[in-house]
Parts: sequence; C-alpha cells; structure tokens
Amino acid sequence: MLRELALDDQLIREAKTVGRHRTDVDAVTAALREYIIRRRQQAIIALFGAIDYDPDYDYKAQRLRQ
Repeated sequence: MLRELALDDQLIREAKTVGRHRTDVDAVTAALREYIIRRRQQAIIALFGAIDYDPDYDYKAQRLRQ
C-alpha cells in the first residue's frame, strides 16, 4: 500500500543517485530496508556483555554428541 508522503526532494534525488535507483519508490524502499537492518543490528549489539555464558562449555564436545 503506497501512501502520499511529504518527502524532501533533495534527499530523494540524492538517494536515487547514490543507490542508483530508477524510481523514488525504489529509493525509499531500499532506505527503509537498510534502516530496519541497522536497527536490528543495534539491538543485537546492545546484548553484547549482557548475556552470561559458561566458560567451561565445550561446544565441540556438544557437536560430537549428536
């Protein structure tokens, strides 16, 4: 579903040029995808150091059990 949005024309032109997109819709879609990926990555990075792990855990031995 496409809705009318008031977007900065200069930003759209620059996004189309930098991303080599043919249409405004392609540029906005690519930008939204990149935005979502980046935000998900930031959420994962925020977990670093927050999860405790067992230093004695032997993942190689665990693989052999299967």
